[in-house]
Amino acid sequence: QLQASGGGLVQAGGSLRLSCAASGRIYSSAVMAWFRQAPGKEREFVALIRWSTGRSSYAGSVKGRFTISKDSYSTVTLQMNSLKSEDTAVYYCARSTQWSEIPSEYASWGQGTQVTVSS
Repeated sequence: QLQASGGGLVQAGGSLRLSCAASGRIYSSAVMAWFRQAPGKEREFVALIRWSTGRSSYAGSVKGRFTISKDSYSTVTLQMNSLKSEDTAVYYCARSTQWSEIPSEYASWGQGTQVTVSS
């Protein structure tokens, strides 16, 4: 199971830090990712990280503003800086064994945490 937390209301230009805690160890074969879904829109890729190497990748819309990272055991975080109103969405963490930006490649999902950026 994955448990996401850290969402909230922030002004444009502000920062938030999301966390995703796994129940149990995340194995080296895992790829952990963050997706988001705004009202009326499809779920979209935000960032991913390979657990074994720490290699990461970002959507173009968040590159340079968001940073995905991991601890040594079971938590992945998403540091979000310079937030914009268009970042408003429910953010989900997910786990796969595939290096993929496609939601259907992820078998495990957290429950989502709301991020609202006011302009």
